[in-house]
Amino acid sequence: MIETASLFPLLDQELIELLKSLSPDDWNKKTVAKLWTVKDVATHLLDGNLRTISTMRDQHQVAPDREIHSYSDLVAYLNEFNADWVKATRRLSPAVLIDLLETTGKQYSEIMRTQDLDADAIFSVAWAGEQVSKNWFHIAREYTEKWHHQQQIREAVNKPGIMTKTLFYPLIETFLHGLPHTYRTTDAPNGTAVNICILLGEEMHWYLIKSEEGWQLKKEFTGEASSKIHLPADTAWKLFTKAMSPAEALETISITGNQSLGQTALKLIAVMA
Repeated sequence: MIETASLFPLLDQELIELLKSLSPDDWNKKTVAKLWTVKDVATHLLDGNLRTISTMRDQHQVAPDREIHSYSDLVAYLNEFNADWVKATRRLSPAVLIDLLETTGKQYSEIMRTQDLDADAIFSVAWAGEQVSKNWFHIAREYTEKWHHQQQIREAVNKPGIMTKTLFYPLIETFLHGLPHTYRTTDAPNGTAVNICILLGEEMHWYLIKSEEGWQLKKEFTGEASSKIHLPADTAWKLFTKAMSPAEALETISITGNQSLGQTALKLIAVMA
């Protein structure tokens, strides 16, 4: 279990302080979210707050306007769904947007704080291959959404602040929970291990280990890993959110041992894309 519910108020405080510090020109700067500006990313964060409050507090749900038969169908629907919101909310001023984010963020954080972490979540973490997820994983996934979108804004306006171990570690650990699904068709003898090392001032290690049940993510491993991957933290979050391609990431990544086995990890996508 990854505990993230207590971090939402801190992350939101950082967001509001960041947005209040922006100049008029900052709001129009391009982000690594490709077609979205800083303001577009901020309005997407507002959408997340409002939909969570509507769904989890008020039990209000709107069914998709089409049949969803596959993961790609779901991604296409969500991309259009998100684009419609961003387009409509461009008429909002930055000041109105900040007010709404500040108000809804507090309600959102309270909702997350009061969830039963062991209960089944209303939405599964589809990018990890799950049909049903526990609330702790759903909440952790929501945390990664808020973190990486705020980081997109910070990169665009050159204002660091959340690349700290307290805020980054839960993000990257949640992302890496998608690795067993990424490796699901990768064949290897039982006991084979891949060491993933994320660098953020210090080394943070995880091990993906092959067993009879499939690949499993662990914090410890006593044997010798068949492949070891070193990823700078700044590369890792961009790679796993599709802000950077695997080919671009290889310029800053080091893989030792089995190259093919290690490079499979670079295919992890921990967002709905």
